[in-house]
This record gives sequence, C-alpha cells and structure tokens, in this order.
Amino acid sequence: MVLETPVLIIGGGITGVGLARDLALRGVSCLLVERRDICAGASGANHGLLHSGARYVRSDPVAAVECREESALLKSLAPHCIEDTGGLFVAVAGDDEQYVAEFPGSCARCGIGCQAISVAEAREMEPVLSDRLIAAFRVEDASVDPFHLALDNLAEALELGGRVLLHTRLTGFIIENRRICGARLRHDRTGKEVVVEAGLVVNAAGAWAREVAGLAGIDIDLLYSKGSLLITDQRITHRVVNRLRPASDADILVPGGTVSILGTTSIPINALDRIVPTVEESDAIIHMASAMVPSLQTTRFIRAYAGVRPLVGSRSLKDGRALSRGFALMDHAADGLDNFVSIAGGKLTTYRRMAERTADLVCRKLGVARSGLTRVKPLTACAANQWTAAGLSPRLWMKARKPEDLLLCECEMVPASAVDAVIAGIHQQGGTSDLYAIGRRSRIGKGTCQGAFCGVRICAYLYDRGDLVGREGLTDLRSFLSARWRGMRPILWDAALRQEELQEALHCGYFGLELEGRP
Repeated sequence: MVLETPVLIIGGGITGVGLARDLALRGVSCLLVERRDICAGASGANHGLLHSGARYVRSDPVAAVECREESALLKSLAPHCIEDTGGLFVAVAGDDEQYVAEFPGSCARCGIGCQAISVAEAREMEPVLSDRLIAAFRVEDASVDPFHLALDNLAEALELGGRVLLHTRLTGFIIENRRICGARLRHDRTGKEVVVEAGLVVNAAGAWAREVAGLAGIDIDLLYSKGSLLITDQRITHRVVNRLRPASDADILVPGGTVSILGTTSIPINALDRIVPTVEESDAIIHMASAMVPSLQTTRFIRAYAGVRPLVGSRSLKDGRALSRGFALMDHAADGLDNFVSIAGGKLTTYRRMAERTADLVCRKLGVARSGLTRVKPLTACAANQWTAAGLSPRLWMKARKPEDLLLCECEMVPASAVDAVIAGIHQQGGTSDLYAIGRRSRIGKGTCQGAFCGVRICAYLYDRGDLVGREGLTDLRSFLSARWRGMRPILWDAALRQEELQEALHCGYFGLELEGRP
C-alpha cells in the first residue's frame, strides 16, 4: 500500500503535534506517524512545569528568554491547559549565598519578573516550606497539562485535514538522488506495511531522533539524560517551588491538579531500551528535596516515572546539565538529503516556537509562502480531551447527577460517560481503545489505587460496549497493570506497599494475571 502526503512528520510528542497544527493552519497537509501513542516519550514524562525562564538565567540565558516569551504566549493562547500557579525560588541554609544575591540581576538581564519577598512571607504563602529558609523570590512559573496540550494540538490539526497513524513504526527509507522517495512503515499490532511518499520528511522523534536519522545514514549528536520524578498522593503546595541554587537533582516541586510532582534527576544513559525509575533515585530525590519541604520525608508517594531528555551537544560530555536546554533545527541538505529535516532538544515550554521554526523551514523548502498563525491564534479546546484534567470528572459528574452514569474509577471519580468520550476521541485518531490509551487521555489508573480497581471495572465496561472479546480483556489488564507496576516498585513502602499487596492478591490470586499469556 502506498500513501502520499506533502509532509511526513515522524514522532507524536508535543513538537510533532505542534508542527502538525502549525502546518495545517498554513494549509499544508501532513501525515504524522507515531510508533506508540501521543506523548509516549519525554512529552508525557516531564514535570508539567511551564517555565518562567528563571531556572536558566545563569546557565542558559538564551533558553531563559525563550521560556519567558513562550510561557507568556501559552498562558494567553491555551489557558484551558494551564494553571497559572505562580512560583517561588527558595534558598536554604548552606546554599551558595553569592548565587542567591546574583539571582535578581540575572533575571533582570533576561527580562524575567522576579520579586524578592521575606522568608516569613514565603512561609505564610506555603506553610510546608522549611524553617531553614534564608531567601525567597516570586516568579511567574505555572503548571501545564502536557497531555491536554498535545491532544488539543493534534485534534485541531486533524480537524484541518491532517492525518495520523498511531502504533506505526518507521522501518526504513527509500533514498534516491539526494531525496527520501519513500518511508517504510509497519503497524505494530496488525503487521500491516505501508510506504509513504512525501515531499518532505520531518524527524521530530525526540530521544529517538538519532535512530530515525540513522535510518537515513545521518548521525545526530545527542546526549541522553534520564530524569526520574515522583508523584505525591495530594497537592503539597499551591505554587511551583524551586530550589535557588545551580540546577541540580530534586529541586523542583510542581503542583498538578490534585497532586504534586517532585524531581528530577539527570543521569546520562547510552540506550533507550529500559527507561525506568529506581529505588535509589527515589530515595535520593526525597532526601534532597526535604531540605526545602521537610514534610516530603513522610509524604505518601503513589508513583514514580522516568523520561529521557534528548540534549543537543557533545556525547563526550558526562553531565547533561552542562548542555543547553535550547533546540536545534537541522536541514539535512548539508548531509546529502534535500527533503529531510530534524528538530531536537528544547522543552515543553518552547514547543510552539520549535514547531513554528520547523514549519518555516518546511514551507521554504516546499515553496509555500504562508506565515505561521500559532503566535496569535488561540488553541481550540476539544471536549474529548478535557478528561486529562485532575478534579474535572467529579465536578461534572456530580453536577449532572445521572444515576445511570456509573463511576468506573473511584479514586479520580471518572464516570462511564467520560470513558465514552475518551474512546470516541481515540477512534477519531485511528487508535485502539485499550486501557493504556484511555489512561493517557483521562485520570483512570492515576489515583492512589493505581488501577487496582478501575482497571477491572473499565475492562468489564469495554466488554459491555463490545470493544473487547474473548481473553482480550485479561491480556489488556495485565499489560496495563504491568506498566503501573514499573512506577510503583521504586516507592514501595508504608501505605503504598500495603496497597500493592492488595493489588497482587486481587489480580494474581483471583484473576491469575501472572499466568496470562503463558502456554
């Protein structure tokens, strides 16, 4: 089978879907291909922090200014995806006082708002802060829902004529006369193969950009840096809290709806085959972060997760924090391929700018004289994507008060009507309505039980809908819970350990899921 498209985008992270929307708004048709699901890489494994830029004023002023400008734009253009929490930078006894003293001036040089406040005022604003604080500053950080943001970008692109293939893997390129004449794809679940003939190919595969470029015989200089984070069982602070010191591990606490996200680490890795958080990382994160928020020592954590930052620079460097958080747009005409470009690096906060710059290059190479609109056009809110927001389901469910609308997830109060809406959105994207896909687009499996009860209920509901037959449900449930287990294992102590023992008794003792799939 052969498909044709003016532009083929490889990668369904925030940059890929942002590019698809940007091109669609310019009237340029595109096909986006993702080997797993939307935000399956770093775009779905980050802090959810919309940077004011203050974190980078000393280490990377260019990235700091980009974050400042893009954060302000997103707050005005996509407010439904953002909670404008504000932020604090705090120093504790023992931190570098010279660094603290220079912080306001560094912010001013980058045009970033920074207001010094007293330690007493900071602790009044956030009572959980340590009594060993020595300085505090207010900044304009915010919290952003990366899943909602990405899904709305994709939805608008599809509404304007774009296409998407999920769970579809790039297996190779057909190259002739300095051009990619075709991209060979294979659907992971059906095995169906297709060749896409595109006028131009964009490599937006994030941490996998080097692998994609390698299929075209091109080497991209990327450093892989793994970052692990922890999720608390409740919201610890109203605002984003940053440790005021040179960027290090465990120095950011971000509120995300009803929980908080703590991290992160920066660990150089050489391969992308096993990206999981460890017990050692979890212990270290809690120990270090408790210097600014002591109660984290006794907080219940419900999950850990990890992602990989693709940092553009030298693979000879051992410390990923030494590399810029900026992005690199590469025209591979210099490497012998006239219709192939790569976009790598950057941050969630700067995704719109990355997509815009890439679309500018794509249009120049295609001879399209249309300017981008994403700097001025608000992001359209798609109703099917709203269910990623924590706390939304209970408000809507209780307001509707329909007895027949059963709660399928009690931790996050997700009703059957929300699952129906999510499944409809998945089908519009050509995806499969399994538990993994539903979980990425809603709050199921993200509460304190981590799927122990809602996984079973939603499987049963999918059988009732006719979406599952035979033993498909048990296979799907086992896969879903195995993924949740990877995030549970590093934080198994106290209440979380008791919860996991209950889950093991239910799913292994009752359903025999540990035997599912064996001969």
